[in-house]
Amino acid sequence: MTDEELLDAARIVRERAYCPYSNFHVGAALIDENGNVHVGCNVENAAYPQGNCAEAGAIGAMIAAGGTRILTIAVAGGGESKTRACTPCGGCRQRIREFSDENTRIIVKDDDDTWHSYTMAELLPSSFHL
Repeated sequence: MTDEELLDAARIVRERAYCPYSNFHVGAALIDENGNVHVGCNVENAAYPQGNCAEAGAIGAMIAAGGTRILTIAVAGGGESKTRACTPCGGCRQRIREFSDENTRIIVKDDDDTWHSYTMAELLPSSFHL
């Protein structure tokens, strides 16, 4: 799967986000060590902070399917216009870190086609891990 196809999967699932409070739709798609693709979208809840981030949903789907390592994760997010890059929040950076290594890539793309690719070391330097 190409980076563009993975980002398209994140964009598609972004449309399914349940975000009536923030109206900030986020979709995530990842490839695990077996080449399988897993997706998730943000799900808000009136009892904040009981909602879930898109990245957490995709990671949960990966674990449920038997995957253990994220090779690449794409994140697509934004408000109504959906025209800006959306990097993972701090909590999701730590979630991704749990299942990543130095080769894991985090990719985001503005809807105007500006690409951004990060490593965990760039997004979460000196991160906590066991």
